[in-house]
Amino acid sequence: MPIDAATSALNLSFPPTTSATGFVVPQSRSFTVSVNPVVLFSILDHYLRRQENQHRVIGTLLGVRSEDGSEVEVRNCFPVPHDETQNQVAVDMVYHQSMFELHKKVNAKEVIVGWYATGSNLNQWNALIQDFYSKEVSPPFQAIHLTMDTDLKNEEKLLGVKTYVSAPIGISAKPENCLFLPVPCDVKYFDAERSGLDLLASAKDQPDRSTSLISDMDNLEKTILVVQEMLERISEYVNKVLDGSVPANNKIGRFLMDTISVVPKIDKVEFEKMFNSHLQDLLMVVYLANMTRTQLAIAEKLQLLLFSETRKSDSNESKRDCDYVYGAWSIFHWPIFDDYSSEIMLYCEGHLKPTININH
Repeated sequence: MPIDAATSALNLSFPPTTSATGFVVPQSRSFTVSVNPVVLFSILDHYLRRQENQHRVIGTLLGVRSEDGSEVEVRNCFPVPHDETQNQVAVDMVYHQSMFELHKKVNAKEVIVGWYATGSNLNQWNALIQDFYSKEVSPPFQAIHLTMDTDLKNEEKLLGVKTYVSAPIGISAKPENCLFLPVPCDVKYFDAERSGLDLLASAKDQPDRSTSLISDMDNLEKTILVVQEMLERISEYVNKVLDGSVPANNKIGRFLMDTISVVPKIDKVEFEKMFNSHLQDLLMVVYLANMTRTQLAIAEKLQLLLFSETRKSDSNESKRDCDYVYGAWSIFHWPIFDDYSSEIMLYCEGHLKPTININH
């Protein structure tokens, strides 16, 4: 759009940062945000445990930044009590500081990177809370505001996770005069976490929303079926592109080429031989583990049986060593009477009886 005297435009950019020398410089490099799945589950748990009169919850985001500042990884979070009305908002800053001090004792590398709030709407109180967290974040970086649509008001009916940074607007520099600019955000997880997420996702189709752990062989079979389905989808897409029924996407093509280039070229017969060998090794390990478990169970049963027989044998020997039998009473270790009182432990049919004092 051409700009002249008759037109007006608002130029928005990322908020300025403070350099090491103390001068305010514009932030020229954009960055991305990656969120750990644990953070999302913690936010949902906080939202489910909220008070009845609260329509949203807030908390502090903790994480690390890359050396060049191009990526912010949100690894952890903790809730912060707050009271929000139409006229004011109050945040428990003392609780926030105490929780952060405790967290630093456990993991000193994680720092405050921003804050989160449930709900998809941004109101005037978000700007005030953003101003508070901007002072908590180490300069020259900006505080990140993460929102989660727990009401599922979006069209996809998903937890719309979005991240923002604030940029000041207006002539006067007031905390409430700011505009939230979106920042690219994605969920980052490891392979072990992916297995747990897949297991949790499988429970959504169950009536009781619960699932059980599967064995290694079942997990391997499930993974192979997923990979086979993905390969079929890719082959179908490539065939449609070659036929001209689907327009080509250069980004997808480059991604497929990069993925195929890292796959080693192995002959089909050799690959089947390697796979069968690995499968046999896996079955042997499972067999040995089951055999070891069975052997330990048998050894435990034998140990209990031997202990019972030994205890029974000791009981019979004790009965034969009785020095005096009078009716049903058995006196062990007949005492030597002297001028002092002695105690005789009396046993009746294997049961301990009270001590009898006999005075000489």
